[in-house]
Amino acid sequence: MAGPGAQLVSSFPVAKEPQKPRPKKVPELPILERRNWLIHLHYVRKDYDACKMIIKEQLQESHGMCEYAVYVQALIFRLEGKIQESLELFQTCSILNPQSADNLKQVARSLFLLGKHKAAIEVYNEAAKLNEKDWEISHNLGVCYMYLKHFNKARDQLNKALQLNRHDLTYIMLGKIYLLEGETDKAIEVYKTAVEFSPENTELLTTLGLLYLQLGAYQKAFEHLGNALTYDPSNYKAILAAGSMMQTHGDFDVALTKYRVVACAVPESPPLWNNIGMCFFGKKKYVAAISCLKRANYLAPFDWKILYNLGLVHLTMQQYASAFHFLSAAINFQPKMGELYMLLAVALTNLEDTENAKRSYEQAVALDQCNPLVNLNYAVLLYNQGDKKGALCQYQEMEKKVNVLKETSTLDFDPEMVDMAQKMGAALQVGESLVWTKPIKDSKSKQRAASGKPSSTQQPLGSNQALGQAMSSAAGYGKTIQLSSGVGISAPLAKPPSLPLEPEPGSETGPEETTEPQERRKEKCKSRLAAE
Repeated sequence: MAGPGAQLVSSFPVAKEPQKPRPKKVPELPILERRNWLIHLHYVRKDYDACKMIIKEQLQESHGMCEYAVYVQALIFRLEGKIQESLELFQTCSILNPQSADNLKQVARSLFLLGKHKAAIEVYNEAAKLNEKDWEISHNLGVCYMYLKHFNKARDQLNKALQLNRHDLTYIMLGKIYLLEGETDKAIEVYKTAVEFSPENTELLTTLGLLYLQLGAYQKAFEHLGNALTYDPSNYKAILAAGSMMQTHGDFDVALTKYRVVACAVPESPPLWNNIGMCFFGKKKYVAAISCLKRANYLAPFDWKILYNLGLVHLTMQQYASAFHFLSAAINFQPKMGELYMLLAVALTNLEDTENAKRSYEQAVALDQCNPLVNLNYAVLLYNQGDKKGALCQYQEMEKKVNVLKETSTLDFDPEMVDMAQKMGAALQVGESLVWTKPIKDSKSKQRAASGKPSSTQQPLGSNQALGQAMSSAAGYGKTIQLSSGVGISAPLAKPPSLPLEPEPGSETGPEETTEPQERRKEKCKSRLAAE
């Protein structure tokens, strides 16, 4: 009995401890993507040298098939200014991953930076097929169309971008397009909407303030510029504009204090030195004015407003040959402005080149249909040359313009022009003697009559009330000339189309500094300054 029982006991299985599962090995990343995290880490830290070394190793291991490494390498090339190399690498990325809209956007961006706007538009359109609701694609398409001057298409794309996602930069570019088209009112509406969306954006506030300044709405301009300075007290554009407003109202010392602040931020700003020069001009420090204006001219040799102001100051100092030089240069850049030809005629008259002065006056009369000063100065010249019939014709034309201005404007003429016009009228009616041939002590410049003719000392800028305005390289300006002895009206001159206010800091133009016109001429003429 004992034997079988023992066999039964020995038949039970022996219990064993369960085996522990072996830890799973961490899966290795594919060789193509193994170092992407490290590439990204060095890139965001701006450690580009280390980043390029890792990218080189990664590309060697993957035989150039790692899309991310190629992409970051292209971004680094772009930052280094190697746009063509970055374009080729982004094109490689789009070949490795043809369904990526981001790769196509970067290809288009490089084409845009190379100035190939049509090619960029084609690539952006391809990217839009992959991602139809990307606001950035619509925005960049609008910018490309703007540079091609297809403003209608540009507006459509920018409005589409705003519908997808509202951004300050899109509003800025849309307003810029309206300014390029000369539609300042629509640009203001766009910027007002933008300020409502982003009330603390100092660039939008400053731009809107400058546009109001251009239109002469000083209260609104001061409000928006003040808000911009509240958020950014060192905003040099707003400070420059505020200084220009003070300069416009004759507060030259306060304006110079403002400009001193701006000079610390942007010491090489042409509009800044233009405005400083015209402040000295208003204070009758003519040598200092010329010095500052020549510095502005050195920094912006193609800005016709600075050349205009240099001509104006040289005429005031009776340096007629220098005035002729600068006014001729200004006319080359702004050939459709009648007032420039009038000032040139004043200089030529004082240089005793009567024939060319007449030609210049004729050109001024043809171009400027609303400024009575042109006709008055021309009448003075013709009378001094003995052409009373021609002088009477120009005088009558001047009276017509004055009557039109009286009906359409509430501003007063410069009393000196009124006085000169009355003397001219009396001389034409009497026909024998000039009542106003006495020399005027304070005249800014005098026209000399040709020998053999009745001599009269004429102020080309008072009786010849030609030195009407001083301007600067502003983004835009509104002009009203104060007639020197006139009937009490200021003649609004035709505005040239406003230049765009550049959104990027590099364009200053740009944008770069903007301000408003400055009107200042004591005694013989009043000059106006448009600051940046």
